[in-house]
Amino acid sequence: MGQVSLRGIHKTYGEVPVINGVDLDVREGEFLVFVGPSGCGKSTMLRMIAGLESITSGELLIDGVRANDIRAADRGAAMVFQSYALYPHMTVAENMGFALKMAGVSKAEREEQVSRTAEALRISELLKRFPKELSGGQRQRVAIGRAIVRKPKVFLFDEPLSNLDAALRVDMRIELSRLHKELGTTMIYVTHDQVEAMTMGSRIAVFNQGRIEQLGSPMELYNKPATEFVAAFLGTPRVNLVARPNDAGSPSHRAFWQKLVPPESAGIARAGLRAEHVAIVTAAEGIPATVVLAEHLGDASVLHVRIDGLEDLIHAKTGADQAHLVAGDCVGLRPAAERAIYFDATGRRID
Repeated sequence: MGQVSLRGIHKTYGEVPVINGVDLDVREGEFLVFVGPSGCGKSTMLRMIAGLESITSGELLIDGVRANDIRAADRGAAMVFQSYALYPHMTVAENMGFALKMAGVSKAEREEQVSRTAEALRISELLKRFPKELSGGQRQRVAIGRAIVRKPKVFLFDEPLSNLDAALRVDMRIELSRLHKELGTTMIYVTHDQVEAMTMGSRIAVFNQGRIEQLGSPMELYNKPATEFVAAFLGTPRVNLVARPNDAGSPSHRAFWQKLVPPESAGIARAGLRAEHVAIVTAAEGIPATVVLAEHLGDASVLHVRIDGLEDLIHAKTGADQAHLVAGDCVGLRPAAERAIYFDATGRRID
Protein backbone atom coordinates (compact mmCIF):
# COMPACT_ATOMS: atom_id res chain seq x y z
CA MET A 1 0.00 0.00 0.00
CA GLY A 2 1.23 3.53 0.66
CA GLN A 3 -1.61 5.87 -0.26
CA VAL A 4 -1.46 9.27 1.42
CA SER A 5 -4.37 11.71 1.36
CA LEU A 6 -4.37 15.28 2.65
CA ARG A 7 -7.74 16.90 3.29
CA GLY A 8 -7.85 20.64 4.02
CA ILE A 9 -4.53 20.65 5.86
CA HIS A 10 -3.68 23.86 7.74
CA LYS A 11 -0.68 24.65 9.91
CA THR A 12 -0.10 27.77 11.94
CA TYR A 13 2.61 28.79 14.39
CA GLY A 14 0.76 31.09 16.76
CA GLU A 15 -0.92 33.58 14.46
CA VAL A 16 1.38 32.88 11.52
CA PRO A 17 -0.11 30.61 8.80
CA VAL A 18 2.39 28.25 7.16
CA ILE A 19 0.16 25.76 5.33
CA ASN A 20 -3.08 27.19 3.93
CA GLY A 21 -5.53 24.44 3.09
CA VAL A 22 -3.72 21.71 1.14
CA ASP A 23 -5.70 18.92 -0.55
CA LEU A 24 -3.67 16.16 -2.18
CA ASP A 25 -3.87 12.46 -3.01
CA VAL A 26 -0.52 10.70 -3.26
CA ARG A 27 -0.88 7.61 -5.42
CA GLU A 28 0.33 4.24 -4.26
CA GLY A 29 3.87 3.58 -5.48
CA GLU A 30 4.46 6.98 -7.08
CA PHE A 31 7.48 9.28 -6.72
CA LEU A 32 5.97 12.65 -5.80
CA VAL A 33 8.19 15.71 -5.46
CA PHE A 34 7.37 18.77 -3.35
CA VAL A 35 9.26 21.72 -4.83
CA GLY A 36 9.26 25.42 -4.15
CA PRO A 37 11.33 28.30 -2.75
CA SER A 38 12.53 28.49 0.84
CA GLY A 39 9.70 29.18 3.27
CA CYS A 40 6.92 27.92 0.98
CA GLY A 41 5.83 25.15 3.40
CA LYS A 42 7.05 22.03 1.59
CA SER A 43 9.25 20.70 4.43
CA THR A 44 6.60 21.52 7.03
CA MET A 45 4.09 19.52 4.99
CA LEU A 46 6.48 16.56 4.87
CA ARG A 47 7.08 16.72 8.62
CA MET A 48 3.33 16.70 9.27
CA ILE A 49 3.00 13.53 7.19
CA ALA A 50 5.87 12.01 9.17
CA GLY A 51 4.31 12.96 12.51
CA LEU A 52 7.11 15.33 13.49
CA GLU A 53 4.80 18.36 13.33
CA SER A 54 1.22 18.59 14.57
CA ILE A 55 -1.61 19.38 12.16
CA THR A 56 -3.57 22.50 13.12
CA SER A 57 -6.66 21.43 11.17
CA GLY A 58 -7.59 19.02 8.42
CA GLU A 59 -7.10 15.29 8.01
CA LEU A 60 -4.14 13.12 7.09
CA LEU A 61 -5.03 9.63 5.85
CA ILE A 62 -2.49 6.85 5.31
CA ASP A 63 -4.00 3.88 3.51
CA GLY A 64 -7.42 5.26 4.40
CA VAL A 65 -6.72 5.47 8.14
CA ARG A 66 -6.78 8.84 9.90
CA ALA A 67 -3.22 9.39 11.07
CA ASN A 68 -3.38 12.82 12.74
CA ASP A 69 -3.02 11.37 16.23
CA ILE A 70 -0.98 8.26 15.42
CA ARG A 71 2.57 8.31 16.76
CA ALA A 72 5.30 8.96 14.20
CA ALA A 73 6.81 5.51 14.79
CA ASP A 74 3.47 3.81 14.06
CA ARG A 75 2.53 5.60 10.82
CA GLY A 76 4.52 3.34 8.52
CA ALA A 77 6.56 6.25 7.20
CA ALA A 78 10.37 6.42 7.19
CA MET A 79 12.12 9.77 6.82
CA VAL A 80 15.55 10.57 5.39
CA PHE A 81 16.84 13.98 6.46
CA GLN A 82 19.20 16.51 4.93
CA SER A 83 21.69 15.74 7.71
CA TYR A 84 22.70 12.10 7.79
CA ALA A 85 22.09 11.79 11.58
CA LEU A 86 24.16 8.62 11.92
CA TYR A 87 25.31 7.37 15.32
CA PRO A 88 29.09 7.95 15.27
CA HIS A 89 29.85 5.11 17.71
CA MET A 90 27.99 2.51 15.63
CA THR A 91 29.12 0.71 12.50
CA VAL A 92 27.19 1.04 9.26
CA ALA A 93 25.47 -2.29 9.95
CA GLU A 94 24.53 -1.21 13.48
CA ASN A 95 23.20 2.14 12.26
CA MET A 96 21.05 0.46 9.62
CA GLY A 97 19.71 -2.18 11.99
CA PHE A 98 19.15 0.02 15.04
CA ALA A 99 15.44 0.67 14.43
CA LEU A 100 14.87 -3.07 13.95
CA LYS A 101 16.74 -3.82 17.18
CA MET A 102 14.55 -1.34 19.08
CA ALA A 103 11.48 -3.01 17.54
CA GLY A 104 12.57 -6.39 18.96
CA VAL A 105 13.57 -8.00 15.66
CA SER A 106 15.90 -10.96 16.17
CA LYS A 107 19.62 -10.58 15.45
CA ALA A 108 19.53 -13.09 12.61
CA GLU A 109 16.62 -11.35 10.89
CA ARG A 110 18.23 -7.94 11.42
CA GLU A 111 21.45 -9.09 9.81
CA GLU A 112 19.58 -10.58 6.88
CA GLN A 113 17.59 -7.40 6.22
CA VAL A 114 20.64 -5.16 6.62
CA SER A 115 22.67 -7.37 4.29
CA ARG A 116 19.95 -7.40 1.64
CA THR A 117 19.48 -3.63 1.85
CA ALA A 118 23.23 -2.97 1.72
CA GLU A 119 23.46 -5.08 -1.41
CA ALA A 120 20.67 -3.09 -3.06
CA LEU A 121 22.45 0.16 -2.13
CA ARG A 122 25.84 -1.24 -3.18
CA ILE A 123 27.43 -0.60 0.22
CA SER A 124 27.99 -4.20 1.39
CA GLU A 125 31.72 -3.59 1.75
CA LEU A 126 31.05 -0.69 4.15
CA LEU A 127 29.04 -2.55 6.80
CA LYS A 128 31.90 -2.77 9.31
CA ARG A 129 33.01 0.85 8.93
CA PHE A 130 32.10 3.78 11.16
CA PRO A 131 30.49 6.99 9.81
CA LYS A 132 33.74 8.98 10.14
CA GLU A 133 35.31 6.57 7.63
CA LEU A 134 32.69 7.29 4.94
CA SER A 135 32.33 9.93 2.26
CA GLY A 136 29.26 12.18 2.12
CA GLY A 137 27.65 10.05 -0.59
CA GLN A 138 28.28 6.86 1.37
CA ARG A 139 26.79 8.36 4.53
CA GLN A 140 23.67 9.33 2.63
CA ARG A 141 23.32 5.78 1.29
CA VAL A 142 23.55 4.49 4.86
CA ALA A 143 20.84 6.94 5.96
CA ILE A 144 18.62 5.75 3.10
CA GLY A 145 19.39 2.14 3.99
CA ARG A 146 18.35 2.76 7.58
CA ALA A 147 14.95 3.81 6.24
CA ILE A 148 14.66 0.91 3.78
CA VAL A 149 15.22 -1.86 6.35
CA ARG A 150 12.08 -0.76 8.18
CA LYS A 151 10.00 -1.67 5.09
CA PRO A 152 7.80 1.42 5.41
CA LYS A 153 4.62 2.16 3.50
CA VAL A 154 5.97 5.58 2.54
CA PHE A 155 9.47 7.01 2.19
CA LEU A 156 9.84 10.70 3.04
CA PHE A 157 12.95 12.55 1.82
CA ASP A 158 13.73 16.06 3.08
CA GLU A 159 16.35 17.54 0.70
CA PRO A 160 18.63 14.51 1.18
CA LEU A 161 21.15 15.46 -1.51
CA SER A 162 21.73 19.13 -0.72
CA ASN A 163 24.98 18.45 1.19
CA LEU A 164 26.57 16.57 -1.71
CA ASP A 165 28.67 18.01 -4.52
CA ALA A 166 27.24 18.28 -8.04
CA ALA A 167 28.65 15.00 -9.37
CA LEU A 168 27.48 13.01 -6.34
CA ARG A 169 24.01 14.56 -6.58
CA VAL A 170 23.69 13.24 -10.13
CA ASP A 171 24.82 9.78 -9.03
CA MET A 172 22.41 9.73 -6.09
CA ARG A 173 19.51 10.90 -8.28
CA ILE A 174 20.14 7.90 -10.49
CA GLU A 175 20.38 5.57 -7.48
CA LEU A 176 17.18 6.86 -5.86
CA SER A 177 15.27 6.52 -9.13
CA ARG A 178 16.58 2.97 -9.51
CA LEU A 179 15.61 2.11 -5.93
CA HIS A 180 12.11 3.47 -6.42
CA LYS A 181 11.67 1.31 -9.50
CA GLU A 182 12.95 -1.79 -7.67
CA LEU A 183 11.09 -1.26 -4.39
CA GLY A 184 7.85 0.13 -5.81
CA THR A 185 7.24 1.98 -2.53
CA THR A 186 5.55 5.38 -2.39
CA MET A 187 8.14 8.17 -2.12
CA ILE A 188 7.59 11.83 -1.28
CA TYR A 189 10.66 13.94 -1.92
CA VAL A 190 11.20 17.57 -0.88
CA THR A 191 13.67 19.77 -2.75
CA HIS A 192 14.22 23.36 -3.81
CA ASP A 193 16.28 22.10 -6.77
CA GLN A 194 14.06 22.12 -9.85
CA VAL A 195 16.50 19.84 -11.74
CA GLU A 196 15.95 17.15 -9.08
CA ALA A 197 12.21 17.71 -9.34
CA MET A 198 12.11 17.46 -13.13
CA THR A 199 14.37 14.40 -13.40
CA MET A 200 13.06 12.30 -10.50
CA GLY A 201 9.37 12.94 -9.97
CA SER A 202 6.55 11.09 -11.65
CA ARG A 203 4.50 14.09 -10.47
CA ILE A 204 5.51 17.44 -9.01
CA ALA A 205 3.61 19.59 -6.51
CA VAL A 206 4.81 23.20 -6.75
CA PHE A 207 4.37 24.95 -3.39
CA ASN A 208 3.97 28.70 -3.02
CA GLN A 209 3.11 30.51 0.23
CA GLY A 210 1.69 27.42 1.91
CA ARG A 211 -0.44 26.27 -1.02
CA ILE A 212 0.02 23.94 -3.96
CA GLU A 213 0.26 26.22 -6.97
CA GLN A 214 0.09 23.33 -9.46
CA LEU A 215 0.26 19.52 -9.46
CA GLY A 216 1.18 17.46 -12.50
CA SER A 217 3.84 15.60 -14.46
CA PRO A 218 7.20 17.36 -15.02
CA MET A 219 6.57 18.08 -18.70
CA GLU A 220 2.98 19.17 -18.07
CA LEU A 221 4.20 21.78 -15.60
CA TYR A 222 7.04 22.83 -17.90
CA ASN A 223 4.95 23.20 -21.05
CA LYS A 224 1.62 24.25 -19.52
CA PRO A 225 2.32 26.10 -16.27
CA ALA A 226 -0.87 27.21 -14.54
CA THR A 227 0.69 30.48 -13.38
CA GLU A 228 3.63 32.78 -13.97
CA PHE A 229 5.08 31.54 -10.68
CA VAL A 230 5.26 27.94 -11.91
CA ALA A 231 6.60 29.02 -15.30
CA ALA A 232 9.37 31.05 -13.68
CA PHE A 233 10.27 28.45 -11.04
CA LEU A 234 10.75 25.53 -13.41
CA GLY A 235 13.35 25.74 -16.15
CA THR A 236 16.97 26.86 -16.52
CA PRO A 237 17.52 29.55 -17.58
CA ARG A 238 14.32 31.20 -16.36
CA VAL A 239 11.42 31.58 -18.72
CA ASN A 240 11.32 34.89 -20.59
CA LEU A 241 8.34 36.98 -19.46
CA VAL A 242 7.51 39.96 -21.67
CA ALA A 243 4.92 42.52 -20.58
CA ARG A 244 2.46 44.08 -23.02
CA PRO A 245 4.05 47.35 -24.22
CA ASN A 246 2.25 50.64 -23.68
CA ASP A 247 2.09 53.49 -26.16
CA ALA A 248 5.48 54.73 -24.94
CA GLY A 249 7.13 51.36 -25.47
CA SER A 250 10.21 51.16 -27.66
CA PRO A 251 9.87 49.98 -31.27
CA SER A 252 11.92 46.86 -30.45
CA HIS A 253 9.69 45.99 -27.49
CA ARG A 254 6.55 46.41 -29.61
CA ALA A 255 8.06 44.38 -32.45
CA PHE A 256 9.00 41.52 -30.11
CA TRP A 257 5.51 41.54 -28.60
CA GLN A 258 3.89 41.48 -32.03
CA LYS A 259 5.97 38.43 -32.94
CA LEU A 260 4.76 36.64 -29.80
CA VAL A 261 1.09 37.60 -29.53
CA PRO A 262 -1.67 37.38 -32.17
CA PRO A 263 -2.99 40.87 -33.07
CA GLU A 264 -6.60 40.14 -32.06
CA SER A 265 -5.71 38.75 -28.62
CA ALA A 266 -7.32 40.42 -25.63
CA GLY A 267 -6.66 40.00 -21.94
CA ILE A 268 -3.02 38.98 -22.34
CA ALA A 269 -0.84 40.94 -19.93
CA ARG A 270 2.41 39.00 -20.35
CA ALA A 271 3.80 36.44 -22.75
CA GLY A 272 6.25 33.75 -21.70
CA LEU A 273 8.77 31.95 -23.88
CA ARG A 274 11.35 29.33 -22.93
CA ALA A 275 14.97 30.06 -23.77
CA GLU A 276 15.20 27.16 -26.23
CA HIS A 277 12.38 28.73 -28.23
CA VAL A 278 14.33 31.93 -28.96
CA ALA A 279 16.52 31.61 -32.08
CA ILE A 280 19.62 33.75 -32.57
CA VAL A 281 19.92 35.20 -36.09
CA THR A 282 21.61 38.24 -37.59
CA ALA A 283 20.44 41.69 -36.52
CA ALA A 284 18.94 42.22 -39.98
CA GLU A 285 16.89 39.00 -39.78
CA GLY A 286 15.32 39.40 -36.34
CA ILE A 287 14.47 41.77 -33.51
CA PRO A 288 17.72 43.66 -32.79
CA ALA A 289 19.37 42.93 -29.43
CA THR A 290 22.76 43.19 -27.72
CA VAL A 291 24.55 40.31 -25.99
CA VAL A 292 25.15 41.12 -22.30
CA LEU A 293 26.54 37.74 -21.24
CA ALA A 294 27.41 34.63 -23.23
CA GLU A 295 27.67 31.29 -21.42
CA HIS A 296 29.29 28.69 -23.67
CA LEU A 297 28.74 25.21 -22.23
CA GLY A 298 30.41 23.12 -24.90
CA ASP A 299 27.37 21.40 -26.38
CA ALA A 300 25.20 24.53 -26.14
CA SER A 301 25.33 28.26 -25.51
CA VAL A 302 23.10 30.38 -23.29
CA LEU A 303 22.96 34.01 -24.37
CA HIS A 304 21.55 36.76 -22.17
CA VAL A 305 20.63 39.67 -24.41
CA ARG A 306 19.03 43.06 -24.03
CA ILE A 307 16.24 44.42 -26.21
CA ASP A 308 15.92 48.20 -26.19
CA GLY A 309 13.03 49.19 -23.93
CA LEU A 310 12.82 45.90 -22.01
CA GLU A 311 13.91 46.00 -18.37
CA ASP A 312 14.59 42.25 -18.14
CA LEU A 313 17.13 40.41 -20.25
CA ILE A 314 15.98 37.85 -22.80
CA HIS A 315 17.56 34.40 -22.42
CA ALA A 316 18.25 32.28 -25.50
CA LYS A 317 19.53 28.70 -25.45
CA THR A 318 21.17 27.75 -28.71
CA GLY A 319 23.52 25.19 -30.19
CA ALA A 320 27.30 25.21 -30.03
CA ASP A 321 27.41 27.01 -33.38
CA GLN A 322 26.87 30.29 -31.50
CA ALA A 323 30.06 29.87 -29.45
CA HIS A 324 31.72 32.77 -31.30
CA LEU A 325 29.33 35.35 -29.79
CA VAL A 326 30.57 37.48 -26.90
CA ALA A 327 29.26 40.35 -24.76
CA GLY A 328 28.66 43.46 -26.83
CA ASP A 329 27.79 41.67 -30.08
CA CYS A 330 24.66 42.77 -31.94
CA VAL A 331 22.31 39.92 -32.84
CA GLY A 332 18.73 39.36 -33.92
CA LEU A 333 16.07 37.40 -32.05
CA ARG A 334 13.46 35.22 -33.75
CA PRO A 335 10.91 33.97 -31.19
CA ALA A 336 8.90 30.80 -31.86
CA ALA A 337 5.48 32.34 -31.34
CA GLU A 338 3.69 28.97 -31.51
CA ARG A 339 5.49 27.98 -28.26
CA ALA A 340 4.53 31.13 -26.36
CA ILE A 341 2.62 30.90 -23.06
CA TYR A 342 0.13 33.66 -22.26
CA PHE A 343 -0.83 35.08 -18.87
CA ASP A 344 -3.50 37.50 -17.70
CA ALA A 345 -3.01 40.40 -15.28
CA THR A 346 -3.40 38.06 -12.25
CA GLY A 347 -0.62 35.77 -13.48
CA ARG A 348 -2.90 32.89 -14.55
CA ARG A 349 -2.25 31.14 -17.85
CA ILE A 350 -4.61 31.85 -20.73
CA ASP A 351 -5.16 28.92 -23.08
